[in-house]
Amino acid sequence: MSILSQIDQWPSENAVSVFVDSRGDVVDQHGDMNRVYSLASVTKLLSAYTFLVALEEEAITLEDAAGPEGSTVHHLLAHTAGYDFDSETIRFAVGTKRGYSNTGFEKLAEHLEQQTGISMAEYAHEAVFAPLGMTQTEIAGSCAKDGRSTADDLAKFAAELLNPTIVAKQTLDDATRVHFENLAGILPGYGRQNPNDWGLGFEIRSTKNPHWTGASHPESTFGHFGQSGTFLWVDPEHRLACVTLTDKNFGQWAVDAWAPFNEQVLASQLA
Repeated sequence: MSILSQIDQWPSENAVSVFVDSRGDVVDQHGDMNRVYSLASVTKLLSAYTFLVALEEEAITLEDAAGPEGSTVHHLLAHTAGYDFDSETIRFAVGTKRGYSNTGFEKLAEHLEQQTGISMAEYAHEAVFAPLGMTQTEIAGSCAKDGRSTADDLAKFAAELLNPTIVAKQTLDDATRVHFENLAGILPGYGRQNPNDWGLGFEIRSTKNPHWTGASHPESTFGHFGQSGTFLWVDPEHRLACVTLTDKNFGQWAVDAWAPFNEQVLASQLA
């Protein structure tokens, strides 16, 4: 029996999990790979990758002014612009704390459209989804939280994160290192973390405790989870990735289930 079958014990009506290896191949899966799920904040991974393409195409730059006074694209991508979680309220001075913010990503989408005349949804489709064959993926609303996709499509995206073809490897490597180091902040669902490390739109596991990945995951592990009960992580040290989607909103059940699940999944592949 697949270790991924543990998801059948979770309090969701539907769930799917898929594991991707260093070649980008699916090596294990459980559940309906073609069922469409709401991604919530896992959408930010798709958006972050879109912004990386825009940076390489020089449609935008990290130094572009965007967001509150003194803020740049760089600050917005790394959640250090000072915005509240889901409003335009400014909670702190630019660059002084890690304030995880949907608003910051939405401001990035506005900036991209202003610079290119292309909507975020269209840019993401043309730059990322179409090239990767992600035919069941869309951003229908906020680029921070309104993505929809399938495990099949996200397995393709995870393969891209392991072996980038759309952006240069050095671009992805830079995006998945810590930006604006040693900043404390709240990791939603897991409390205050010091440091609360983040890359350019990618959450970095680092030394966070508690965390939704397993205790044995390297500090370099990156990814995101969503309030709709979804997550995607990439372990660049062991070159492995896991996508898990459910239709049960994040809650204590996820805090209790995800870390041990991810610990066992990683261990099963390293055995």
